[in-house]
Amino acid sequence: MSKSKQTVEHCALQLKALIASEKRRVTSYDVAQAAGVSQSAVSRCFKPGASISPAMHERVMRAASVLDYIPNAAARSLITRRSNMVALIITNKANLYYPELLAELSKQINAHGKHVLLFTLAREADVGRALADVWQFQVDGVIAAARLSPEHIAECERRRMPLVLFNRMQRDQPVNTVSCDHVEAGRMLVSRLAAAGHRHFGIISGREDSSVATERRQGACERMAELGLPPPVIVAGNCDYQSGATGLQAIIDQLGAVPDAIICGNDVAAIGCLDAARHALGLDVPGQLSVAGFDAVEPSNWLSYNLTTLRQPMQKMAAAAAELLSNLIDNGGSEAERRVFSSQFIEGATARLTPTGPRAAPLPAAAVAATAGIRQLVAIM
Repeated sequence: MSKSKQTVEHCALQLKALIASEKRRVTSYDVAQAAGVSQSAVSRCFKPGASISPAMHERVMRAASVLDYIPNAAARSLITRRSNMVALIITNKANLYYPELLAELSKQINAHGKHVLLFTLAREADVGRALADVWQFQVDGVIAAARLSPEHIAECERRRMPLVLFNRMQRDQPVNTVSCDHVEAGRMLVSRLAAAGHRHFGIISGREDSSVATERRQGACERMAELGLPPPVIVAGNCDYQSGATGLQAIIDQLGAVPDAIICGNDVAAIGCLDAARHALGLDVPGQLSVAGFDAVEPSNWLSYNLTTLRQPMQKMAAAAAELLSNLIDNGGSEAERRVFSSQFIEGATARLTPTGPRAAPLPAAAVAATAGIRQLVAIM
């Protein structure tokens, strides 16, 4: 039965008062009553592209406006069989790189009309438990910024769950991937430093369970070998400030000298290494020691650091991941697609980038006396 605009508003106002007295939420049934249409007609009005007459659409929207009605996404998903929710699995949320990653991925996913359901991991090894949680929700797809095993990927395929790996390469298994070439990044950094005369390197690596850290270290070591440079002194790190500071001391202890350059697993570790070098050992950076990191997180640009680093094209990568997953959800896909991006070298001011003579001189006496300062620096953190 057709209703005039005034009648629709009158009925909606009466219903609104009744709903307020009953202390309940407005439903699509209430909107249908006020507009004089069926519940299915209300659902079609809120479904993009649905067939409905302009007059009916106007009545429904007028009633919904008066009633302050907001469609129930869960109820709508029962009809469309789509939740418009994407599971985002990320690791190490304490890393300064991850807030930027989360913000950019959320922005790009929202641009495709979808929303993020976040799952965070303390370690990449916990990804199996995260996936077990994901299956409990009606998500349309998964973006995983964590290393998935072949078994995990096979499980996604078995469940017909669209999956995109973000910043993780699965070289021996076909899977949709958007990633920065971390091996290339490690090679690029060594090439730039070696061209400026650096020969003796130390590496403060990232977490052992991190595929990103492994690939960066692999690229750096491969390039050093190709250039005929001495093998680097490698110490384990945790991609945090403390491991950067203590890693510097461990490298000096093993080498018995200040190396030409130290490559850190990320910028946070590089900042720890830089502070220890300058304030605990009194070293001139980059005069006596070059320090470089990865990721170009915000503090790396601060005047106190101005770190030499590599920046990932985060916006382009996030846009590619959201587009790829959205296409998989809407259209499916037969062949896995890999989109690989390159890092951008940021010169900064913590590495010597012009040729100099041979280095790796013995540790200065003043610096030897100050090595305890690193432990004091770490102790107060």
